[in-house]
Amino acid sequence: MYTNSAYWHNTRQDFKDKKHPLFVGSCGTYHLFTRPKLPTHRPRGRLDFQLLYIASGKTHFFFNGTEEIVTAGHMVIYRPKEEQKYYYYGTDQPEVYWVHFTGNNVKNILRQYGIADSSHVIYTGTSLEYKRIFTQMIQELQICRESYEEYLVLLLRQIFIMIQRQSANRPKTLGGYLENEMEAAATYFREHYNTSINIENYTASRGMSISWFIRSFKEFIGFTPMQYILSLRITNAQNLLQNTEYNVTEIADIVGYDNPLYFSRLFKKQSGISPSEFRKKVRKTDN
Repeated sequence: MYTNSAYWHNTRQDFKDKKHPLFVGSCGTYHLFTRPKLPTHRPRGRLDFQLLYIASGKTHFFFNGTEEIVTAGHMVIYRPKEEQKYYYYGTDQPEVYWVHFTGNNVKNILRQYGIADSSHVIYTGTSLEYKRIFTQMIQELQICRESYEEYLVLLLRQIFIMIQRQSANRPKTLGGYLENEMEAAATYFREHYNTSINIENYTASRGMSISWFIRSFKEFIGFTPMQYILSLRITNAQNLLQNTEYNVTEIADIVGYDNPLYFSRLFKKQSGISPSEFRKKVRKTDN
C-alpha cells in the first residue's frame, strides 16, 4: 500500500473553522495494491467536510446503510457529522485522493459550484489534472511555504470549478442504453488499457458506428476513447515509477508500449517531465 498525507499543524484531530469561508485541514492519497482490505468507519462522522476522488480502480461506500460501488472518475463527498463507512480492497486496485475542509460558508460555496446538499457521488471523469492538483495540495501542506493556507483554498476551488465544468458539459439526459454502453466501454478500457485496443473493432462488436461511439463517449466521459486509454496508461506508469523498481523499458511494456522511446515522449508530453525525472521527483518528495 502507498500512502502520502499532510495535516494542518501536523494534527490529525478534525476541527471546525469559523474564521474563514473555506479552509483546508488535511489531504492525502491511498493506493492499495498489496494489502487485502482497508476499512474506514466513523459512526458519528467528522466535524469537517471530506471530498474523495477515485482516480483508478473501484471503492465500496455505504450511504444510509446501502452499499454503492464507486468507480474511477467519480468523487464522494461527506458532510459534517454524517456517518462515514467505506472499504478499499486490494483486488480492486483503488487509488484514492482525499481532502478535508471546513469554514463558515462551505455550504453556499458548494452550491455555487453546483454541488447539491443531498449529493454523495459526483461524476467527474478521470483526469491527470485532478491528481496533479491533489498532489500539489499535499506538498503545500507538508512544506508550509508562505501563504500556503490561502493557496490550498485556491487549489480546492480549482477542483470545484472542474467539477462544475464537467457537470455542465455532460449530457443532461442520458438514456439507459447510452449510459450502459459508455460505462461498459470505460470498464473494458480500464481492464484492457495495456493491450492493443482497436476502437473500430470494439464498436463493431457492440453494433455501433465508430463516429457515434467516439462522440457519445467524449460527451459521457469527457475524453475521446484514445485520450482515456492514454490517461490510464500514463496514470499506471506513474504509479509504477513511484512504487516499484521496474526500469523505464519494463514499465513501458507493462502499460502497453513496446517502444520505450515513444513511451517516454508520450509520458513527458502528458506529465511535463520524463519518466526518470518523475521518479526522482516523487521519491524526493516522499523522503
